[in-house]
Amino acid sequence: MKDNKQEFLFDKANYKFLLIGIGVIVLGFILMSGGGSDDPKVYSDAIFDFRRIRLAPTTVLIGFGITIYSIFKKNNK
Repeated sequence: MKDNKQEFLFDKANYKFLLIGIGVIVLGFILMSGGGSDDPKVYSDAIFDFRRIRLAPTTVLIGFGITIYSIFKKNNK
C-alpha cells in the first residue's frame, strides 16, 4: 500500500519568512496612517512628517522584499 502523505509546496522556514514579511507590511501601513485634521477647515502639516513620507513606505518595501524572498527561497530537500 502506498503512503499518501501530502507534501506542502514550501518549507516551514518559507512560511515563517512569509508571515514575518506580511507583518512588516502591516506595520508599514500602520505607520502610514493618521496625520489628518479633525476639522476639514484647518490645515495640518503632520501628514508630511518623516514617519509617513520616508519610514512607512520603506518599511512596506522591505516587507515586500521579505515576502518575495520567502517565495523564492529554495527548500533544503
